[in-house]
Amino acid sequence: MNNLSTIITASIEAGKAILEVYGTDFTVEYKKDTSPITLADQNAHNIIVSKLKNTGIPVLSEEGKSIPYNERKSWDTMWIVDPLDGTIEFVKRNGEFTVNIALINNNIPVMGVVYAPVLDVLYVGDEKQGAFKIEQASNVENLMAGLVENNRIPVKPNKRYYGIVASRSHLNKETEDFIEKLKSEHDKVRIVSKGSSLKLCMVAEGIADIYPRFAPTMEWDTAAGDAVVRASGGMVTNAETNTPLAYNKENLLNPWFIVMR
Repeated sequence: MNNLSTIITASIEAGKAILEVYGTDFTVEYKKDTSPITLADQNAHNIIVSKLKNTGIPVLSEEGKSIPYNERKSWDTMWIVDPLDGTIEFVKRNGEFTVNIALINNNIPVMGVVYAPVLDVLYVGDEKQGAFKIEQASNVENLMAGLVENNRIPVKPNKRYYGIVASRSHLNKETEDFIEKLKSEHDKVRIVSKGSSLKLCMVAEGIADIYPRFAPTMEWDTAAGDAVVRASGGMVTNAETNTPLAYNKENLLNPWFIVMR
């Protein structure tokens, strides 16, 4: 099984485990940074790590143990994983959460999958093959036939507006001010709020034109979505330097960024 097949399978299986918890009266605990965590996060982490173990590539996961920079700085190739991105949305039960798995090569996301279990939609990005959106992804036939021309993104929707996507749960004043500036520069603007890495995928898909994020995120929040965006022909750039985001930094906190086509 190649790396892309491995992470597609891992994301679907992790998604199924997440939905098993989603349908119960689950308990919510909180980390030291006050972010929520549930049994679904840990179950998904265990499934993904067990699948990725066979690749022989080291894994950095939000729910895994902290790995010192002195150890991982020598990793030319690595996996960056968020087993359940959007736990706040999971707790709210609005369906806008994802499984994120990305392959990083020399600090660049070169392959990634973003799977939304409730929507049963899988986004795939590969620097060699391009970007794809697969609906009803848990259906094996759909999944196997997914990487075909008909499922390639971006699509070119017949839209006559400038699409802006913003965080559903982390919209702050800095982002609001930036959006107001965009509104003044375009005749027709449509703003959509969305949770998790689905925001990056909306830009990759062509539904939205831009996603500004002027609030804290971690590398595992963006790596997989970044891979999908890049494979679709877009870019995720540092809002101050206008350079592409880099991964496996000493500090895993992302700078403010902008996702554009």
